[in-house]
Amino acid sequence: MTSIATPSQDIEFATRDRISSLQLERLQWSLLHAYTNVPHYRKAFDDAGVHPSDLKDLSDLAKFPFTAKADLRANYPFGMFAVPQEKVSRIHASSGTTGRPTVVGYTTGDLNNWADLVARSLRAGGVKPSDKVHVAYGYGLFTGGLGAHYGAERLGCTVIPMSGGMTDRQIQLIEDFEPDAIMVTPSYMLTIVDAMIKKGIDPAKTSLRTGVFGAEPWTEEMRTELEKQLNMDAVDIYGLSEVMGPGVAMECVETKDGLHIWEDHFYPEIIDPVTGEVLPDGEEGELVFTSLTKEAMPIIRYRTHDLTRLLPGTARSVRRMQKVTGRTDDMIILRGVNLFPTQIEELILTVTGLAPQFQCILDRPGRMDELTVRVEARPDASATDHPRSATELQKLVKNRIGVSVKVDVVAPGALERSIGKARRLIDNRSAL
Repeated sequence: MTSIATPSQDIEFATRDRISSLQLERLQWSLLHAYTNVPHYRKAFDDAGVHPSDLKDLSDLAKFPFTAKADLRANYPFGMFAVPQEKVSRIHASSGTTGRPTVVGYTTGDLNNWADLVARSLRAGGVKPSDKVHVAYGYGLFTGGLGAHYGAERLGCTVIPMSGGMTDRQIQLIEDFEPDAIMVTPSYMLTIVDAMIKKGIDPAKTSLRTGVFGAEPWTEEMRTELEKQLNMDAVDIYGLSEVMGPGVAMECVETKDGLHIWEDHFYPEIIDPVTGEVLPDGEEGELVFTSLTKEAMPIIRYRTHDLTRLLPGTARSVRRMQKVTGRTDDMIILRGVNLFPTQIEELILTVTGLAPQFQCILDRPGRMDELTVRVEARPDASATDHPRSATELQKLVKNRIGVSVKVDVVAPGALERSIGKARRLIDNRSAL
């Protein structure tokens, strides 16, 4: 197996011609590596009538077939690996809650690249080598904890490997160890904030000055909430296990205007989620990634189901992806109207008296689907204000999204708290 050289960090600020040239070189390598060493890709390419040598230009990638999560599960556990077992240094896997877990492998070179990219991401997000970083992503088969951990160490930070859960312990270590930055899902950060307030601790007076939040979609309104509550910079990090883990793209602290994709390692496309047609930059669609440097498990045109758009670079030369607005598999179609939990979150955070802890509950009591938004009141809101808050949110949803919903305002702390990714959508129709 012949690997490829890694350019210096100046690729972040290189010309577009330089970036495109590097991508073409690496894409040709990655396609050939996958075709030569992964039976699934050899068959998929042959069935589509394409060969790696057909890629003469970046636009030629559109000729190659997509990879879906079902392909990874069909080749469980190690059928997508492109190197012998003795070359695999680590294995991660998804939770497998909807079927077999998706398994990913890494060579030593892959792990080095991953650490470098997370370090690059943290630096872009405002984390300094001298900082203490509290990691509250889960460790284990989930890529979040270890990906964050090794990247922070690579940057030169002191890492506090707390992992998820044990909220009281999280608070104690934040108070005692005085970390400068925290890496965690935004929904669990809210859980920590709520618990701090109950203990009489002012979240804005902790040592935390940077929050690196990922693993689930979150809105600009959520950023405002987190920055206000914690007196910190809140920045978004993007990644998924099948492509690498955290560190595929990162928001730069100086602009906070979308996530810069590390295009020297990942080639992004936006497609129409129905037709599969590649869309031009600026149009919203489903995000697709092809790995350019992965050795153990190259991934070709992987459909992420995340909805976003590609934009020109600002703080860096590499292109940005807009904050993910939702997922194609999280989309709610209610009486012909498409909506996402993030749209509901955005509206909740404009209503005085409502907290950003909520769930969207789908039911079908008769012939028509019904959506109930169950949302917590803020601790300082009077119970007599709940009906007014519910009515205000109903009107906002009707006016902004165009559909009628029920709103159930519940007491603070009434909803189950997440120690990882929040469960925003509960579909009771599947039980019918």
